[in-house]
Amino acid sequence: MTKPTLQKIQNNVTPLMQAFQRLPLSDSHFKRISELIYQRAGIVLAGHKREMVYNRLMRRLRALKLDDFGCYLAQLETNPGSAEWQAFVNALTTNLTAFFREAHHFPLLVEQAKQRSGSFNVWCAAASTGEEPYSIAITLAETLGVGPGKFQIHATDIDTQVLDKARTGIYRQEELRTLSPQQLQRFFMRGTGPHTGMVKVRSELGNVIQFAQLNLLANEWALPGPFDAIFCRNVMIYFDKGTQEKILRRFVPLLKPGGLLFAGHSENFSQLSKDFYLRGQTVYGLARERK
Repeated sequence: MTKPTLQKIQNNVTPLMQAFQRLPLSDSHFKRISELIYQRAGIVLAGHKREMVYNRLMRRLRALKLDDFGCYLAQLETNPGSAEWQAFVNALTTNLTAFFREAHHFPLLVEQAKQRSGSFNVWCAAASTGEEPYSIAITLAETLGVGPGKFQIHATDIDTQVLDKARTGIYRQEELRTLSPQQLQRFFMRGTGPHTGMVKVRSELGNVIQFAQLNLLANEWALPGPFDAIFCRNVMIYFDKGTQEKILRRFVPLLKPGGLLFAGHSENFSQLSKDFYLRGQTVYGLARERK
C-alpha cells in the first residue's frame, strides 16, 4: 500500500472515530445542569441520574451540531428566552404512565363523582402522553355520561412534547390492554390499513379534556378551578421537600369543599403538609374538613 493511499484512509477514519467518541460530561457541567433543571422545573437530579442526563442531552447536542456540553450550557444561559430551554426541560422530564395506572383510585373517583352536584371538574397535573387524563375521562363518562355540563378535565404537563402526543389521542392497541372490549369499542377508533394496530380516542372523549402546558414552579397557574378532584400522581417524587410543601399549599384553595387529592403510590402528603389528611389509599382530603 502506497503512503498516499494510507494517508487517505487515515483521513477518512479519523472523523469516523471522532463521531463514535464519548463526549466528556464533567462534574462541573453535570452540577450546572442539575442547578438549571432545578431552577426551571424543580426537578432534583441525584448522582445516579448522570448517565440518563448524558444520554438525553446528547440528542440535543447532536441536533444543534455541538460537540461540548460547556458550549450547550453557554448557549442556554446566554439566551434566557430561547426555545431550547423548553427542549432542555423536555429532555430531562421523566414520563412513565399507563392507562388506569394505580387502578384503586378510579372506584374512589366514581364514588366522588356520584356524590357531587353540578359539573364535575378535575385537574390532572401531570398529563404526560395522555393515558391518565383519558383514563379519568373514561371513568367519568361511564359514571356521569358525556354531554355539556357533565364534567371537564384540565390536563397539564411541563413537557410540551408529551402534550403534543396526548392531544393526538393515538396509541398502540397493546397500550390499552387494561381496558375492557366495551371501553375500547365505545371510546376508541381502530386504525386500518397502514394504521392497523393503532387506535385513536373518539372526539366525544377528547372534547372533555383541555390540554395545556404548565410548570408547577410558575408563580401563577392559569387554571379553571376550583376542582372536585386533583390528580398529582408520581410528580412530587422528583421535587425536594421544600418544593413539595409549597405546591401542596397552593393546592388547598384549588380544591372545592369535600374535594379529593390523588397521589402516587410512593408519595405521602400527610407527612408533608398539615393541610391534608389521608382518606384512603394515597387519597387525601382537606384537613380543615376532617370530621
